[in-house]
Amino acid sequence: MKVNRIRQNLLPLLTAMIWGTAFVAQSVGAEYMGAFTFNTARAVIAFLFLLGLCGVMSLLRRRGGKRSMTRSRRDLVTGGLCCGTALAVASYFQQKGLETTTAGKAGFVTALYIVLVPIIGRALGRRVPRTVWFSVALAVAGLYCLCMNESMTMTVGDLFLLACALCFSVQILVVDHFSQRVDGVELSCVQFLVMAVLSAFGMATETLPPLADLSAYLWPVLYVGVFSSGVAYTLQILSQKDADPAVVSLLMSLESVFATIAGVLILRDHMSGREYLGCFLMLAAVILAQLPDRRVKPVS
Repeated sequence: MKVNRIRQNLLPLLTAMIWGTAFVAQSVGAEYMGAFTFNTARAVIAFLFLLGLCGVMSLLRRRGGKRSMTRSRRDLVTGGLCCGTALAVASYFQQKGLETTTAGKAGFVTALYIVLVPIIGRALGRRVPRTVWFSVALAVAGLYCLCMNESMTMTVGDLFLLACALCFSVQILVVDHFSQRVDGVELSCVQFLVMAVLSAFGMATETLPPLADLSAYLWPVLYVGVFSSGVAYTLQILSQKDADPAVVSLLMSLESVFATIAGVLILRDHMSGREYLGCFLMLAAVILAQLPDRRVKPVS
């Protein structure tokens, strides 16, 4: 039980850290290629990376006499199709939003999935503890202080990001459903195969980036493909096994905090008092979400 608790908290934090540092890479990619092209490239890289990882894990399992957690190929294919479709649509909307919206506002609007996940979960009959609702309110306030440095006006890019937040909420809940039935790495591998295929259809409508600028966009695409996609989304799936998706989404929303910290450490940015307040509110929200719900009686 204690090991599961550590996994359910540590893995989303690692996911948030990777996503937070990858935001800059996505912005760079948006300068050189269309959303479908960028997402096709990152999905293909993630799929190949995870396919190799699945091969290594399968070999190690055979040597150890163990079996894969996936018992039904049907569940794996169905889960991969559902997760991959939601991820492909969400990633497209996010990348399109980054073309016309500032990174700060993009981080704030995208992370609104922390509100949508418990709301959708409640609509599906999932009980959401009172402390989680308080945590969500604190986190939204923290995100606003951390990310919003300009006037709150609605643009086309913001609408794309709102759609992105909704699709990410669906993806988190779908992962919650299938992560109990199949191997996490295998599910992540299939979802990126689906994302690559779907994004490739849209890529046919876009102009390919010039090879002369390859050195400028290659490393951002590789970073997002291997780490933000292949590693982080796999960690998300593994962390959601037997975990409350509302709490996991709160932990993953710390990507905005990590993005700000990375800006200070790497880009030598300076944090304002408002940004420090935002970090404090988000950390308080995460701590509050970990408190036990007193309405639930312990089993004797």
